[in-house]
Amino acid sequence: MVMNEHTAIVLAALALFALFVWWYGGAGKPMDAAEQEQLMQALGQRLKGTQGESLLHEARELLASEDGKEFVMHNCVRYRAKALYPPGLPYGDDPREADKRYGRAIIPHLLRRACVPVFIAKRSGRFIDVEGVPDWHYVAMVRYRSRRDFFHFALAIGHEGIDVHKWAAIDKTVVFPVKPLVSLVAVRFTVAALLAALTAALLVWT
Repeated sequence: MVMNEHTAIVLAALALFALFVWWYGGAGKPMDAAEQEQLMQALGQRLKGTQGESLLHEARELLASEDGKEFVMHNCVRYRAKALYPPGLPYGDDPREADKRYGRAIIPHLLRRACVPVFIAKRSGRFIDVEGVPDWHYVAMVRYRSRRDFFHFALAIGHEGIDVHKWAAIDKTVVFPVKPLVSLVAVRFTVAALLAALTAALLVWT
């Protein structure tokens, strides 16, 4: 009986990890030209007549390197002196509060697509400065399951109007995709370690 219980616990843990790996993905099928164009048309409709229309060129550049695989988006952010919302919206002018609203609202949309923030840090001093480069307030790195997921995420938060908080908060930003060469941030390993620890504890208690 004990062996059966222990076996069931181990199999359940393995099943949970397999389910996580499937959900987390990271090596999907690349988008074909038709799917890319469909996404661009949807994005164009969303950005039509707004300050974000200039993003369409950058979006095409991002799609040009589409390979269906996971990547990390690196963000450098500088806040406005005061948040700049469209007239009529019931929010204050604190840019950090606007950015917090954005951060809280996007978490469900990120997790729905197995995308997770892996690093967020505020600036804590100065070292080497380059003329003309803004004083960034913080940097953030977000892991996306694929460019497909990134674009569907962007369209979803745009459809719900969540991105209004981002643009209200941010004065300047630089955003570009990166592929880790060396990283100690290993989400799959962390999940496996947590499941292993939980499984070991259950085996001892049963």
